[in-house]
Amino acid sequence: MSVDSTLPGALPTDTVLGRVELAVAYLERSLNFWTAAIGLQVLAERPGGADLGVDGRVLISLVVEPGVEPAPNRTGLFHVALLLPERSDLAAWLKTALRARVSIDGSSDHFVSEAIYLTDPDGHGIEMYWDRPRSDWEGKVEEMTTDPLDVAGLIAEAPPASAGPYLGLPAATTIGHVHLRVAAIATTIAFYRDVIGFDLVTTLGPQAAFFAVGGYHHQIGVNTWRSEGGVGPSANEAGLRLYSLVLTTEADRAAVVGRVRDAGGIPVDHGDGWLVRDPSGIALLLTVLDD
Repeated sequence: MSVDSTLPGALPTDTVLGRVELAVAYLERSLNFWTAAIGLQVLAERPGGADLGVDGRVLISLVVEPGVEPAPNRTGLFHVALLLPERSDLAAWLKTALRARVSIDGSSDHFVSEAIYLTDPDGHGIEMYWDRPRSDWEGKVEEMTTDPLDVAGLIAEAPPASAGPYLGLPAATTIGHVHLRVAAIATTIAFYRDVIGFDLVTTLGPQAAFFAVGGYHHQIGVNTWRSEGGVGPSANEAGLRLYSLVLTTEADRAAVVGRVRDAGGIPVDHGDGWLVRDPSGIALLLTVLDD
């Protein structure tokens, strides 16, 4: 799609991310991981898939495509980030995960947040994180770092054993951001900033960019570290099938759909929203609150 970087429009500041849909090879294996290791609840199960989340809200949808294998160098998902409301919530999750010998890939102090990274059985990257108080970092997002995390200090924030067994992720958990692997940064910036309407928060040279609304540090991250010039997963590879953006009103969604059309894109009626694709072919589902 050809992108005209002069297109007007900005997303409303209350726009949030919705569910993320992932292709997996084996449903039982994935359900066990996302419930036991991550702490989500199974909200609905159906032939060929399931929805998981908290407090009745779907955060992750699993679609079974038998035999698919991880696709680490394709465009698509770098990680999906689950935002926990408090530091003690992240600490409780980490303490439980370590006791259960869940494999952890790494951890970082990002100045704006503290984060733990891991990977599901199909190669989908996951970030578990909490945000430091907004007053600590608002207006200083360019100071985002990748420093070592004080893991011992974090675990010390976990509730004592006397508080009872771990009951899973708290009800206020959300999809805080998605980080994508894309083919090129310049066209991706033009799409997410000028067509969809995100603010461009910061860039890391020609290799990464971060987008947000409402002064957040980022709802969308993109990079080309292993995907520059690449293409999306093939039919026999696991990957991100779509992620969703939740707008408050139908008028807000119609404005975004209109900008996509004006830019040469072809929005598709998906039943539960309008599906559009970014320059790397990544599917974004535009939905409306309580649609």
